[in-house]
Amino acid sequence: METFEVYSQAAELVDIYALRYQVYCLERGFLPASRYPARLESDGFDRRSAHFAARSSNGLVAGTVRLVLSKGEPFPFELHCPPEEGFKRPPPEECAEVSRLAVRRDYRRRTGDTFYGVNARVRRGRAHEPDGSERRERSPLLVLGLYREAYRFSRANGIRYWYAAMERSLVRMLARHDFDFMPIGPECDYYGPVTPYVADLAKVERKLRKSKPELLEWFQHGA
Repeated sequence: METFEVYSQAAELVDIYALRYQVYCLERGFLPASRYPARLESDGFDRRSAHFAARSSNGLVAGTVRLVLSKGEPFPFELHCPPEEGFKRPPPEECAEVSRLAVRRDYRRRTGDTFYGVNARVRRGRAHEPDGSERRERSPLLVLGLYREAYRFSRANGIRYWYAAMERSLVRMLARHDFDFMPIGPECDYYGPVTPYVADLAKVERKLRKSKPELLEWFQHGA
């Protein structure tokens, strides 16, 4: 069973940065490991981010994600994977960017799992979740739990819109749970092939209230 936490102090962030180094530098090779001699991956956006992590029962950080806040400056995706001309941006103070999602290797147990713990069958759009324990095993609860904590932070701090530059596998997994992101630009090479998206949390809530009220209840009030 994982516990989900919000991190803010430098000492608390060490384990998060260590996991990001493992995934983004060593496993995926998106960032040169030589740039981080302390084996901690961090960047300038971390100073204006809210950080979330899931800790396993033995205390290890099993997964992490951050919300980059505007603070009057550009979001990361705008510098590397900008939206199409004509995209009408929401007020920046109501926006944040979901970024640096990482899942520990131990939590990607199945053959075909991506680096987010999403299985290849989901990536190809043919996933099926049977009832019972197998369904619980296949459900990406760790990623959803991280998004739940980011959602609660957002709604408590006046954030309605989420940007994200994501791979298709992650977008499809979230869509299967009626957590819809809309594309706002073309695919680009930004830590792999990704597309910029935006989600309106108010619209997500309305859809979940009709289609998956139990999931919305878990997002809003679940432990």
